[in-house]
Amino acid sequence: MTSDDSTANPAGQDRVLANGNYRHFISSRVCSQLGFQSLAVALGWMLYDQTQNAYMLGWLGLAQFAPMAVLTLVAGPVVDRFDRRRIGLACQGIEALAVAAVAVGVWLGVLTPVLMLLAAGVMGACQAFERPTMASLLPNIVPVSMLQRAIATSTSFMQTAFIVGPSLGGLMYGLGERVPFIVAALLFAVAAYNVISIRLAVRAVARTPISLGSVFAGISFIRSRPAILGTISLDLFAVLLGGATALLPIFASDILRAGPLGMGLLRAAPAVGALLMSFVLARRPITQGAGRKMFMAVAVFGLATVVFALSRNIALSIAALAVTGAADNVSVVVRSSLVQLMTPDEMRGRVNAVNSLFIGTSNQLGEFESGMLAGAIGPVATAVLGGIGTIGVVILWMRLFPQLRRVERLDGSEQG
Repeated sequence: MTSDDSTANPAGQDRVLANGNYRHFISSRVCSQLGFQSLAVALGWMLYDQTQNAYMLGWLGLAQFAPMAVLTLVAGPVVDRFDRRRIGLACQGIEALAVAAVAVGVWLGVLTPVLMLLAAGVMGACQAFERPTMASLLPNIVPVSMLQRAIATSTSFMQTAFIVGPSLGGLMYGLGERVPFIVAALLFAVAAYNVISIRLAVRAVARTPISLGSVFAGISFIRSRPAILGTISLDLFAVLLGGATALLPIFASDILRAGPLGMGLLRAAPAVGALLMSFVLARRPITQGAGRKMFMAVAVFGLATVVFALSRNIALSIAALAVTGAADNVSVVVRSSLVQLMTPDEMRGRVNAVNSLFIGTSNQLGEFESGMLAGAIGPVATAVLGGIGTIGVVILWMRLFPQLRRVERLDGSEQG
């Protein structure tokens, strides 16, 4: 639980950043996210440019999600048993090599849609281990009294990467097809250097063999905590239905006529809103009504998605996506705080693995769903239905998870 002094004092953010390990942690996450976002924009634009097929954008999302779905539950016990820094190093190193291979393929003119999907699959496999690893590292770096502020501060840096990454990818793509992939490979290499530079005391870990029970322990733990189950499942279905990320190449190219740079701006817009909201939450953490505020934020997310779908003006579209990012950020902070504060360290790898699976499902599988549905009924109808569906999920979840509605403070308690 965040102490009252930490919550009330904006200087607490400076104290978090004064931690050398935390700076390495942030640098690693930001560089990795910059590389991933630049790659996503360039790969999505190149794939759609080659195929002019909305279904292929859906397959791109599925290619990232499938290995995550298969490997995430296995990743949890691995993260809890071994040095988390070395796992992060391995993941980011492989990502650097994979993206460098894509750059070579572009240079040689042999990068086909199938090879693009294969590269996306490799990235998904690495993310299955990297995401729970990095999430589990954070509580080992900062004291519990500073955790909520550290999460909000980390989120602000990550959202900056979400802003810069897509724009960087679009700009680099304009300079040459292979440029964004070269830059992304370098960013992953820098991320790997930073994660292995973190200095921590050796953790005492159980060396029991990985069993079926240990693999599914994270699921059992989450099922026993209705507040955690409610918040991560709400985020899953809201983004699964309401996320329009996979459709941005279509909106940018065919509806808004904005080009690659316009797509980068659209992709960055949610992060702009999220960044602004993260600044607010870093200075004014949620101290009461956390559950109710989360439900309200997700409903706003759905409504803004409908506005984006119906917009034919690039400025309005960017503004609507910025609102979705601000609303989603409230969900991110609530979910992350509850997961970290309610989970013992020896379980964090497995619990964060399940959380990552939910996030991956909402993002990558959501992109597959959006791409498939857009191919059948069109992108506008798909986005409108998704936004309306998100609002419907909020109403349903308020009835299914009254414990989440009663959460007041982000300290793991379920009753206000």
